[in-house]
Formats: sequence, structure tokens, C-alpha cells
Amino acid sequence: MPSTPTLLLLLLAASARCSAALIRAPLTRHDDATFIDVVREGLVRFEGLLSSLGGGDGDIVIKDYQNSQYFGQMSVGTPGQSFDVIFDTGSANLWVPAKDCTNCGGRIVGRKHKYDRTASSTYVVDDAAFAIEYGSGPVSGNWSVDTANMGGFDIEAQRFAEVKDASGLGIAYKLGKFDGILGLAFDTISIDKTPTPFKNLMDQGKIDRGVFSFYLGKTDGADGELVIGGIDESHFDGALFWMPVSRVGYWQLDLDDVSMSGLSVGADAQAIVDSGTSLLTGPSDAVRTLASIVGAKRNVVGEYLVDCDATHPDLTFRIGRRDFTLTSEEYVIRASEDSCLFAILAMDIPPPGGPLWILGDVFMRKWYTVFDYEHEQLGFALAA
Repeated sequence: MPSTPTLLLLLLAASARCSAALIRAPLTRHDDATFIDVVREGLVRFEGLLSSLGGGDGDIVIKDYQNSQYFGQMSVGTPGQSFDVIFDTGSANLWVPAKDCTNCGGRIVGRKHKYDRTASSTYVVDDAAFAIEYGSGPVSGNWSVDTANMGGFDIEAQRFAEVKDASGLGIAYKLGKFDGILGLAFDTISIDKTPTPFKNLMDQGKIDRGVFSFYLGKTDGADGELVIGGIDESHFDGALFWMPVSRVGYWQLDLDDVSMSGLSVGADAQAIVDSGTSLLTGPSDAVRTLASIVGAKRNVVGEYLVDCDATHPDLTFRIGRRDFTLTSEEYVIRASEDSCLFAILAMDIPPPGGPLWILGDVFMRKWYTVFDYEHEQLGFALAA
């Protein structure tokens, strides 16, 4: 299940409790009103969920584009060619646009950085066909091999895709301020089982721990941070609560229940924690029930709008017999003085993968999240 980060450069000092071999990626959010406009254009995320059935310091800057895409800077080639890529826990491949990519944005709006294989001394020919099907449409190109770099760490012989046709991503990609996608899910869902950049960082001994962690700004416009190779304890309160991954592939876990006002709508379900999904999603029947409880009305675009001034009950996700509760201030996004978005969208993911709930950035803004690749588990703590 592919996902997407939007990020720019910013350095953070190392935390006293963190390993020296960490990649730090500050995350910055845009205002909520702008994000609502993106939702109404149908750009909440790439529906990638349907697609796949040593040492040293380093900093990556990660910024949030219109609250819907988190991207950060990395490079491919020697000398390095820089790209803003989405750090996506819902997918497992790296791709960037090729020099001759079509449908990759205009000359000004959504202009992309493109990979030029002829300009890299470490490029290795592969040229096998690459294709991936997102919910919005297909993306295609060919495989290549080259040195990649994340936060100052070289990843030797990284297999990645040069995308030649990105038309399947539609206007979301053309207008988005990112070039490609860097998947952070498990290799088991990677196309051709190609090792991900993160897995290669582990295997090549470039990071001390096979974990990465997200801290997202809790308020509109607040900064956040992605740490690769460790955990920053200054970003959360209390102890981490660990849950095993229920199915290795996506960052999937057992969900005991979803409830509101004492009414259960998601007992014995499965959920995916996805940094590339801006909102929350759930099966349409369950979302309709939740929307009726808060008096939300669905418009022609498909989003649910809710009374900004009304008092709404808490929404609770029960995981590992613990309650993870979101207040109405956390699941309602104000678009304007008189317009608010109910931040849960209906998405029916068919079997065998579904039905599934997706816990996106609305959830992750409240709960600091650690993705432990080595031990196949997720850690949660209340974000500081």
C-alpha cells in the first residue's frame, strides 16, 4: 500500500538518547484550510493501498504539502541528483521520474526533478519493465540500479524505478511538490521483492537500529520529525506501547474495536498505520454510522461535512486492549469559519486484503509512532 511524504530541508540537533547513526527529517504542515481544498479536488492521497496485491550523522528535511503529502530530500546517482520523495509507510518501492518522463507536471506548476542516468558514474543498466497500479491509475517505466543517498548515508546498488509515464497519478502528482515515492513498508510487498532503501540501509550497516519513527506536528502549522535508525524520546510522553504486526507487508495490526458514544462499528478488524494517508479511512457502512452520530452530511464530492460549533463525542480505536482516543478537535478539520471536515473517509478495501481501517496522519499527529522493521512491531506513545 503505497503512500507519500512531502518534505524540504531542515536540520535538527541529535537528541541525547538517540544513536549517532540517525537520519532526521523535520516535518512541516501547511494550514488546514489549504488542505481542505486538496481534499475537495480528490487529492487526499494516492490510493496505493490497492496497488500491490555502520555509522555517521544525517539529516533529511521533511515537509508536509497541504497536509496531504509528506516529502523529504534524498539523492540518486554520482554525483547525487536531488529529489523530493514521499516517505510512505504504505508502499515498498523507490521511484523517481526519468529524464524523458511524460505527464510529470508542467514547466512551472508541479515541475519535477528528473533522473539523468547519463550523468551518473555509478549507474548500472537494468531496464526491466516497471509498472505499479495506484487507485488513481497506472505508473510505468523501467528498473535501474544506482547509488542512492538518504541523510548522508550512501546506499550502494539500490534498485529503483525510473518512471516514464506518471499519467495514472493525475493532477495530484502534477500539482504536488514532490518528485517520487520512497516506500517504507516491508519487502514482501515490494515489486519483484526488490529490497527497499531502508532494508538496504540495515543490511549495509549504515544505521544502528532497524527502526524509524514519526512525530507529526499536533497543531495546524506545527513542525514534526521523521527519525530513521532510532527513536527520539523527547517527542513523546510515557512509555511506548508495542503491538506486533499482524501481517508482514503493510504496517498492519489487529484492531479490537472502533467505537463512538458506546456504539461499536469495527470489532475484530484490521488496521494499517500509513504515513501517506492524511485522514482516517474505514469501511463505508462504519463511516456512515459514525457520520450519523456526529450529524455529518456527505456532499457530492464524497467528503463528510460537520457543524463546526457542535460538541461531538470522542472516537476510540481499541488496540491491544488499550484505548487510543481522538477528540472532536482532533478528528474535525476546520476549512473556514463555517465549514468543517469530518476527517474520516469511506474506503472499501476488498478481500483478501480488506476490509481495513487506515490510521493516517490524523491518528499519527496524536500518537508518536515507531516502526520496528527488525522485530516486526509498532510502538505508540502520546506525542509530546
